[in-house]
Amino acid sequence: MIMTDETESSVPLPPDIREGLTCWALTGGLIGCDVQVVGVAEALGFTPELKHVSPPPPFRWLAPYCPAPPMPGIAAPWPDLLIACGRQAVPFARAIRRRTGGRTYTVFLQDPRIDPSNFDLVWAPAHDRLEGPNVISTLVSPHGLTRAKLAAETARIAPEVAHLPHPRVAVLLGGTNSAYTLSEEAAARIGTELAALAEREGAGLMVTASRRTGAAQEKAIRERIAGTSAVMWDGTGLDPYFGYLGSADAIVVTCDSVNMVGEATFAGKPVHVIEMTPERPHKARKFRQFLDALYVQGAARPFQGHLERWECEPLNATNEIAQAIAAGLTQHIMRLRKG
Repeated sequence: MIMTDETESSVPLPPDIREGLTCWALTGGLIGCDVQVVGVAEALGFTPELKHVSPPPPFRWLAPYCPAPPMPGIAAPWPDLLIACGRQAVPFARAIRRRTGGRTYTVFLQDPRIDPSNFDLVWAPAHDRLEGPNVISTLVSPHGLTRAKLAAETARIAPEVAHLPHPRVAVLLGGTNSAYTLSEEAAARIGTELAALAEREGAGLMVTASRRTGAAQEKAIRERIAGTSAVMWDGTGLDPYFGYLGSADAIVVTCDSVNMVGEATFAGKPVHVIEMTPERPHKARKFRQFLDALYVQGAARPFQGHLERWECEPLNATNEIAQAIAAGLTQHIMRLRKG
């Protein structure tokens, strides 16, 4: 079932259901997974206990198909709700559901690579094309960004960007991954295009890089936008990422992160995607399907070196997923209470 995307960011459970319930957010420690599980848990009104698993070989190599080895911190008392994400978390989520006799309502985010019936509910992005009676799908991924956080971060960084002219453009830089390589030459080209954009349109640039961008690549971009109306985060102090999204009139983002592009669409601004040539086309297939779906929906367009203006609705999968969990968890708790 593919669910639509809305902008609300809180789906509190009924008080009589929510009272006394505990929630674990379980991942293998990847930041992208942490963002998803915590974001969904918070949308349900929980402050989850975040747990990381790091199984030793050969369990690490064999996940998600192997049993779960003993792991510090993964023990009773078990939570009422478990939200897990990532390949390394699969054996533990499955084991917890079995050990509790199904009392723990178990949710898995992303394709678990095993039968979804091992969980109470599975969310997977639409481009994964996963199907099942307990599977829901959305175009973009869940995250921890809310309207309140966006407004607060926009206000926090306002003095830092007050001197920039409009239109203000948030530039979100990813980097090398399994599908794409951001070389110094590619970074230099991006920097040149951004400088030309700022000059031609009188735009103010707000640029932030990720851990994957690379020091040399950041330097190449910084050098080329020098002299334009631009600020580029140097990696110190609080990350202005959300503040840039809220302050922007338009957004430019590299294509290498489904999470980053999805967060950009939450802002409700025109999103321009810098398409990178994949080094490993078979690894980029899902990125291609994801981006093409965004383009068809009108949530984003390829970056052509200039800003385009169009009406676009904000996308927010977090609320849709939380609604599905709330409905399922409510029924689950009511059945348990009836005995």
